[in-house]
Amino acid sequence: MRLSQRISNITGGGSDGWDVFYRARDMIEAGTPVIELTIGEHDIGTDPSVLEAMHKSATGGHTGYAVVPGEMALRKAVARRVEARTGVPTTADNVLITPGGQSALFTAHHAACDGGDTALYCDPYYATYPGTIRAVGANPKPIVTRPEDNFQPTAGQIGAEAEGARSLLINSPNNPTGVVYGPETMAAISNACISHGLWLISDEVYDTQVWEGDHISPRALPGMADRTLVVGSMSKSHAMTGSRVGWLVGPKEVIAAAIDLATHMTYGVPGYIQDAALFALNAGQDLETKISAPFQRRRLLAEQVLEGQNVVRPIRSSGAMYLMLDIRATGLSGEEFATCLLERHHIAVMPGESFGRAASGHIRVAMTVEDSVFEDALKKLVELAREFAA
Repeated sequence: MRLSQRISNITGGGSDGWDVFYRARDMIEAGTPVIELTIGEHDIGTDPSVLEAMHKSATGGHTGYAVVPGEMALRKAVARRVEARTGVPTTADNVLITPGGQSALFTAHHAACDGGDTALYCDPYYATYPGTIRAVGANPKPIVTRPEDNFQPTAGQIGAEAEGARSLLINSPNNPTGVVYGPETMAAISNACISHGLWLISDEVYDTQVWEGDHISPRALPGMADRTLVVGSMSKSHAMTGSRVGWLVGPKEVIAAAIDLATHMTYGVPGYIQDAALFALNAGQDLETKISAPFQRRRLLAEQVLEGQNVVRPIRSSGAMYLMLDIRATGLSGEEFATCLLERHHIAVMPGESFGRAASGHIRVAMTVEDSVFEDALKKLVELAREFAA
């Protein structure tokens, strides 16, 4: 029997970008130790107090069907958090609780795009972006940014691709580059959305991990509240990656329609998971700071390791839990270098090519292992790069 075009074309007929990651996991399964610097998985795990709240809720009986839009207490807590961080009036009617940020991305594109519409996204991109767009029947179209622009899209680049498009997906702080979009970039994005009639889908799951500058939510910019859909998640801010709880924030009429989609797709998020998320949000800034501190510390550690050499050139990381490293001086592609690093030193990183054309000749390093292990891995990475550059 023939599969539908929509599901068989999710990856566009090529690799999904996870080849090195899967190879590393195969090595681990076979008994070979590997230092994994691939995915954004916290090494400290979910805080025990959050797990205790989850356990208490589950054993207390909150294991049945949950309300599809999300428990009202959690929707209100998310609304308060978003309003406090952005200054934009936000109520529970602006919030849909989703099974993680990925589900919110999928829902947002369903809300913004019809089949055959063009949906823009910035390259480099998180690996699921084009597949998510194809999965809703839209056509993904990249805005290819440049390393010399710190991988931030320019007004000219956006304008060149915006004509006839339906939506634009952005991500700041950015995965994979660690770049935080500044005021000039956000102004260019908002101007393009208004002048070309675009929906803006803003993936802000790393908004608590900003090391330099300020996080700007485009929903707060003039004329943008009614055309912006914001994706949020507990995964990165509270180390709850496996709990799968996130949200979509947008105009009330969009959220009302998105609830209809959730009813026919996910049918909500487990109640005990939502109770744990509510507990975590109510724990306040101290918990969020505790979760983000290792990445801020390792970013400074990486700067020390990479100082004094020019074979591995870091893109300035202003946020998130990743480093984007330029290894073009080695003469290798990101895929070739990552494969060699895995084979020679059993260190797994993500090739830049996994995140699009713009990141060719780069690798992404997740700062997700204990400090001394991370430092040693970076030193071996630089040593290998010097070998090839020589």
